[in-house]
Amino acid sequence: MFTGIITAIGQIQQAAPLGQGSAYGVRLSLQTPAGYLDDVALGDSIALNGACMTVTALDAPAGRFSVEVSAESLARTCGLSAPGPVNLEKALRAQDRLGGHIVSGHVDGIGQVRQLAPVGESWLLRVLAPRELAKFVAYKGSIAINGVSLTINSVQDTAEGCEFSINLIAHTVQHTTLGRLAAGSAVNLEIDTVARYVERMLPDWLPQKQ
Repeated sequence: MFTGIITAIGQIQQAAPLGQGSAYGVRLSLQTPAGYLDDVALGDSIALNGACMTVTALDAPAGRFSVEVSAESLARTCGLSAPGPVNLEKALRAQDRLGGHIVSGHVDGIGQVRQLAPVGESWLLRVLAPRELAKFVAYKGSIAINGVSLTINSVQDTAEGCEFSINLIAHTVQHTTLGRLAAGSAVNLEIDTVARYVERMLPDWLPQKQ
């Protein structure tokens, strides 16, 4: 379990295939800031761009660790198949502050950035979510984008899907990878956990929004 509050930006240095063919995943080797892994052990969970992964190799003094990403995870996420920067968050501890919202680290879909532009002291981020996620996207609701807990400021259903906007403060732009996005960028989306369970519990006879 996570909070969507990014604690560091890591760097995927190598993505090595675990076998030949699309049925195999990759082993990622990552570099982190100095001291970031001091309280991490083998088997711990770390979210990479919002996707929960298990630490399979660790060199804490050097700030390096590895994870293995299955073919299933590669098919349902973005940004985890090649070298590059990723948002990092360690798993939530019982005594931690819940500064964002409850995030499971299970990506629900891939969105597409429509716009990232400065507006005053902040930044406007507009994202198109898949149509199947539209019913979970609500005004002033929570959503995780590449693992970052964010509040939705507007929602518009379109023929292509559900377009929503986010206001990013300068701190978020500077301390996550969101500031590197551009129109056309793919992003990992995780809907609010509560919304997922509410949808599951709704009676079948209730009319469903198309």
